[in-house]
Amino acid sequence: MRKVYLDHASGTPIHPQVREEMLPYLKEIFGNPSSLHQFGQESASAIEKARQRVAGLIGAEPEEIIFTGNGSEANNFALKGIALAHQKKGKHLIVSSIEHFSVLHSAKTLEKWGFRVTYLPVDQYGLVDPLKVARAMTEETILVSIMHANNEIGTIEPIEEISRVVKERKVYFHTDAVATTGIVPLDVGELGVDCLSLSADQFYGPKGVGALFLRKGTRIMPYLEGGIQEDGRRAGTENVPGIVGLGKAAELAKKEMEKRRRHLLLLQKKLIDELPRRIEHLRIDGHPELRLPNNVHVCIEFIEGESMLMLLDSQGIATSSGSACTSRALKVSHVLTAIGVPAAVAQGSLLFSLGTDNSEEDIDYLLETLPSVVQRLREMSPLYKK
Repeated sequence: MRKVYLDHASGTPIHPQVREEMLPYLKEIFGNPSSLHQFGQESASAIEKARQRVAGLIGAEPEEIIFTGNGSEANNFALKGIALAHQKKGKHLIVSSIEHFSVLHSAKTLEKWGFRVTYLPVDQYGLVDPLKVARAMTEETILVSIMHANNEIGTIEPIEEISRVVKERKVYFHTDAVATTGIVPLDVGELGVDCLSLSADQFYGPKGVGALFLRKGTRIMPYLEGGIQEDGRRAGTENVPGIVGLGKAAELAKKEMEKRRRHLLLLQKKLIDELPRRIEHLRIDGHPELRLPNNVHVCIEFIEGESMLMLLDSQGIATSSGSACTSRALKVSHVLTAIGVPAAVAQGSLLFSLGTDNSEEDIDYLLETLPSVVQRLREMSPLYKK
């Protein structure tokens, strides 16, 4: 049976060169980076090399990179750390209604701690209106957090425009760039953000390691307390192999990005063009132009996404019905609700997230397989009428 992996948004395979660079730090190079002897300093040097590589990918300075356990930790760190550090100025935050749950749940926790949060609506494509950001801001606003691109529907937000609005009020601006870092070009200076979250497993690095860009001079409360690691802002012995892998993945992403992007756009176009032709009552979600090159999100009426997932899996095709962080919850996606997709339609959602390892033959196999899966399920559905 053919095996086709179309779930890269939940995690990418490790690039062979990344794995090769990590191996020595899983074997002979084992020193604690905080130790002053040569074993420790060898590990410490590897971390600083990785810091430079990550900084180079996003246009930052190395000292502005804080390593974390993943993108969700970076989001938690940014929201809670900045809010707590600046609460004397005000206790108001602004986030969009389609943020990843690591942002939304952090915002809910901050509300329990006495902060006030405004949840901005989006349009039918998932776009945040910069004017609505401006109107929502008050003298108490201390932080705005808008994701760079949505991890489910793929819409890329107008971060530069929003940044100009936010900077006029001298408010801190965070963006969750987990879905974009290493996939599309980005520069923190051009975006105008004060902090940015990223995760290695989205661009062929290892799982369990991410980073937070924190612009020089931005005050933040430490996320983990204990030792002096990460300049005292994130205590605990570093995941040296993971950080080394993140650094190498960042270097490769910068070097190969345009080649990867062209390949992904070719596959994406084929899917977007062919799926509506082959399956009736199918809608493609997200912005038609301002979208990630590796993302195709659809809703197929009269059937459930989970049933499609299982039948596709039985045919060797791995995909998802939304965010990997919520796929087990069996609830309608808050993102689809926010863009106005009816609940009954949203139940039939599928996310095809493409990767460099996918081929046109993979897409052809999906296009041959999915229509029969849909037809089989519709024949069992009491809602579907020919």
